[in-house]
Amino acid sequence: VQLVQTGGGVAEAGGSLRLSCEATGRVFRYFDMGWFRQTAGNERELVARIDKRNVTNYDDSVKGRFTISRDAGGNSVFLQMDNLRPEDTAVYYCAIHVDLLLGKVHDIDYWGQGTQVTVST
Repeated sequence: VQLVQTGGGVAEAGGSLRLSCEATGRVFRYFDMGWFRQTAGNERELVARIDKRNVTNYDDSVKGRFTISRDAGGNSVFLQMDNLRPEDTAVYYCAIHVDLLLGKVHDIDYWGQGTQVTVST
């Protein structure tokens, strides 16, 4: 199994970026897919999650600005990030797990390689 992330980079505050993550090697249609972010010295935190029925959950800090989606096949997940803020600067990771709301970070077996997102003022 491999999760390959694309997208991210540098944006100005108020701008937009899009992250993509494609999983190969197994069908994940019935799993949760999500995005975490991590800054230096901090724990990896869940930013957004989408389940097999396309029900979504967001951290309060990104509600109304970020949108998570997945493709019909269920093996790709996307994160549209709008109205970016400097505090969104982090390394972003896609993840797949049976239940991202209940699972702990150390329980998650499937991670993308990480993508740096930098938001400048």
